[in-house]
Amino acid sequence: MVPGMYIPAAELLLAWYDRHGRDLPWRVKGGVRADPYHVWLSEVMLQQTTVAAVIPYFRRFVERWPSIEDLAAAPLDQVLAAWAGLGYYARARNLHACARVVAAEHGGRFPESEEALRRLPGIGDYTAAAVAAIAFGQEATVMDGNVERVMARLFAVSDPLPAAKPLLKRLAQDLTPHHRPGDYAQAAMDLGATICTPRKPACAFCPLHRHCRGHQQGIAESLPAKALKPPRPWRFGVVFWAENDNGAVLLRRRPEKGLLGGMMEFPSTEWRSGPYSWPQAGALAPLMAEWRPLAGTVSHVFTHFHLELAVVAANSAAPPPLGAIWCPLAELPSQALPSVMRKVAKHAMSQRARG
Repeated sequence: MVPGMYIPAAELLLAWYDRHGRDLPWRVKGGVRADPYHVWLSEVMLQQTTVAAVIPYFRRFVERWPSIEDLAAAPLDQVLAAWAGLGYYARARNLHACARVVAAEHGGRFPESEEALRRLPGIGDYTAAAVAAIAFGQEATVMDGNVERVMARLFAVSDPLPAAKPLLKRLAQDLTPHHRPGDYAQAAMDLGATICTPRKPACAFCPLHRHCRGHQQGIAESLPAKALKPPRPWRFGVVFWAENDNGAVLLRRRPEKGLLGGMMEFPSTEWRSGPYSWPQAGALAPLMAEWRPLAGTVSHVFTHFHLELAVVAANSAAPPPLGAIWCPLAELPSQALPSVMRKVAKHAMSQRARG
């Protein structure tokens, strides 16, 4: 902590949280510990995804798989299909792997310490701290983007992210209380999400504004500073939409490792830095057929690049190539298709309907 600076953050934040904390389906209040399964599931879903987007997914998951043993017993494809739309599909695969380990090796009970939690598949520092604090009352420091922003403003830390992260974590550790650490962690995250927002923070309503150096110096909205990111590059590919006479479309599974690993897709070229000519793409087609280009393209934004896909279509009576299947169109919604491939399906079906 800054020398000579005492901030009663825990007391102020807990009092504010008791009055104004968000009501969320995975959360309990009043110092009562939440279900570790619910905490873990929600925290994995919330990584780089908004609360509003996560709530319906969380509810569907716990309705379909009420316990971690239920989730562990589910086929991976069902979990991936239920996850579709949340992105970062490696998290869904790790979610399933973690559930299986907890069910098989821990009797369906999560370990309580951060160290033991970090040894589970897909659980890093943030999720381990969140589960330890919120579900088990451990004095763990939970650091997400909201808490980083609160700390940067509270102490007027002008060093840019990500270099400032270690300092911000040390400051947050100094403020983490012995009493109700789980509620305190959620209070700090709620403060960042609802009051200490990235743009136009509502400082007048903040329980910490009298102690906030960023507010006092008039620089709160400019913090935390961030290093400039290079622009996202573009990548290009061609997707092959093949249908047979039975009204089925060709699907294949992506490799387990890598982007969208283990998900289903319509066969496509690799995604590269420049567009394909038809001779280049045609040589990579999964079937010998009379391919015709569909009007328009499908665009999608990933974390590190923009993607633009041209779509070509054909009818074929050939058997599926190795590693592919003919999937009835009516069954596409139940397939583990990532968002970009659902966009492809929507695009192809709209062109198909026009005729």
